[in-house]
Amino acid sequence: MSELVADCPRCGSNKITFDLVSSIITKYVHNWQNWYEAFCICRHCRRSTVFVLSESSNGDYKYVHQTGLVKIDGSVNSFVNIKGIISLKDKADFLPPDFVPAEIEAVFREGATCISVGCNNAASTMFRLCIDLITRTLLPEGETEGLNYRTRRDLGLRLPWLFKNNILPHTLEDISTCVREDGNDGAHQGKLTTEDAEDLLDFTTLLLERIYTEPERLKQAQVRRQKRREANA
Repeated sequence: MSELVADCPRCGSNKITFDLVSSIITKYVHNWQNWYEAFCICRHCRRSTVFVLSESSNGDYKYVHQTGLVKIDGSVNSFVNIKGIISLKDKADFLPPDFVPAEIEAVFREGATCISVGCNNAASTMFRLCIDLITRTLLPEGETEGLNYRTRRDLGLRLPWLFKNNILPHTLEDISTCVREDGNDGAHQGKLTTEDAEDLLDFTTLLLERIYTEPERLKQAQVRRQKRREANA
């Protein structure tokens, strides 16, 4: 039977042997590397953990592909790296909209994880960071009337300026008040409720859709339309 040596998150044993009972491939990257979720049972406490594993560049990944992870005789540690475990943080209640830049998507996912596990103040901070990163890219360069250093730096001042100058759609203006009110409460007083955090989630999601998702979908629709016209020409 395949074995995995790791620290047990259930009983706290260090470098204990797990029976690797089953696994699934969750993604394939770099044209060679499989990632796995592996169901393992601790030999000390006999409780289960699902580990996230990635094939190691120092191991014989071709052998793993041919044999299968669960059919390797002995320890799999020389073939894979332990990347983490599946836990409540992986609960996917809130997914980022399509076509969001990777660095902003990562921040959104962290906020979504926080709100899923009831960490409303931390979620608030992450969603505010998302909005901050997005809106900074919308500011014009150089000297602009009404746009001083403080407005560029302060999200609470930047948002009204973007609405006033028609850079952000006014349909989002009413809901944007949660950024200043709820965000400041979370950052300075630590008293956000689930409803407060979800207000910030809603505004962040709508903003991402307007800035990234809708333009990209429109672009793709235009490309499809052009291809149809060319095919019928």
